[in-house]
Amino acid sequence: MDLGLKDKVALVTGAGSQIGFGKAIALQLAREECDVIVNDIDLEGARKTAAEVEKLGRRSMAIKADVTSMAEWESMVNKIMEKFGRIDILVNNAGGCTPPKPFLQMTDDDWDFDINVNLKSTRNGTKTVLPIMIKQKSGKIVNITSGAGIHGGMFTANYAAAKAGIIAFSMGVAKEVAPEGININCVSPGVANTGFAKNAPPGMIENFPKTLPIRRLTTPQDVANAVTFLASDAASDIVGQVLVVSGGVTP
Repeated sequence: MDLGLKDKVALVTGAGSQIGFGKAIALQLAREECDVIVNDIDLEGARKTAAEVEKLGRRSMAIKADVTSMAEWESMVNKIMEKFGRIDILVNNAGGCTPPKPFLQMTDDDWDFDINVNLKSTRNGTKTVLPIMIKQKSGKIVNITSGAGIHGGMFTANYAAAKAGIIAFSMGVAKEVAPEGININCVSPGVANTGFAKNAPPGMIENFPKTLPIRRLTTPQDVANAVTFLASDAASDIVGQVLVVSGGVTP
């Protein structure tokens, strides 16, 4: 099936980790003939991912930016528009969490970190890129959430609140901009052995596959496939939804 992604320009945040969802998403979009801008706070990691995009025959650019900062978002988007002239796809993938702890033991810094790096970054990216997409009368935004945002999951309250906020935010804005030809949706990945796993409860990564019908962890490629679908013309009638990619159970 032709996904209609040839020559689209995509921006993927948090794509510098070489074992993370972001890199897999960037490379899958490149395989579908998108040009891909790679963002990360780790510029060296972003450059490595961008180099792999270019090996697939597509244009790329690595940009270091703190996605919790609106000023850095504006600078990044200006650079993209100068070189590429448009943004067709935004994947708000950057995220993270503080080490798990009971709610009453959380500090304000713990709370602010999870809200900022997950929810605020998604809001910043969406607010910065949407005017471009509205002018183009087309665009796809895919936000990465989590099962923790659906029912609390296995992580702590600040992370769950941030990821639940991404879902509610996405649904609300999706209704506003759908008439402009823009689709906003979420992907909720299952447990995966990425860099994020360092904050998982002890034993979770090793034992979790036993609880799944599919009997394996989610892979970055699983998530990349789902994101690419939602970023494509094949998903043009999907608005404000959450696609759960978790092996049969929402963790």
